[in-house]
Amino acid sequence: MGNVNIIIDGKKVRVREGSTILEAAEAGGITIPTFCNIKGLLPTGVCRVCVVEVQGSKTLVGSCHTPATEGMLVFTRTPRVVATRKVIVELMLTGHSGDCVNDPNAENCKLHNLASDYEVGAPRFNVKTPRFYPAEESNPYVRRDLSKCILCRKCVKACQDLARKNVLSIGYRGFRSKVVSGFDEALTTEACRDCLICIEHCPTGALAKPVQIRV
Repeated sequence: MGNVNIIIDGKKVRVREGSTILEAAEAGGITIPTFCNIKGLLPTGVCRVCVVEVQGSKTLVGSCHTPATEGMLVFTRTPRVVATRKVIVELMLTGHSGDCVNDPNAENCKLHNLASDYEVGAPRFNVKTPRFYPAEESNPYVRRDLSKCILCRKCVKACQDLARKNVLSIGYRGFRSKVVSGFDEALTTEACRDCLICIEHCPTGALAKPVQIRV
């Protein structure tokens, strides 16, 4: 397998053939935001916040799953890209109904940090029934607050493909979709113990260490 040369934001980057645009950007020291991507695993393209503009393409493309090809011209910060990312972040904030204002670890919420970077204010979209779930404190290893979940599925993928435990999955459909354990049961110690890999990959604090063992 050979290499390909692409130009990202005016910078020439050389990567191995089969690499994605996101991987090429990382190799060139160019930051593209993403929520659902886990390095080394197959991309899902769920969050769409990693969209970029490619010369010759009528639509924006997801950089996490679009292969880099020889001579490709990629732009990561055009007005069109920035405007699209703002709308995506705003939509995520609409479903992110956790009380981050009173959360001492809110600075660890990647969604709020990205909203600040892109100057995204309060969501303009009206939701008749906001998603709200009481925080689950019964598991001594994992505190789960699905009100903060943005359904990036990163925890599901980490649990399945890295931990090989298959504890988490997506349940229901549409706006009722949520990350569930088993048949939408409590996250008990019988199902989930102390590997903590889901916490490591959660970008919003929906999964966190309980206060008593937090370090």
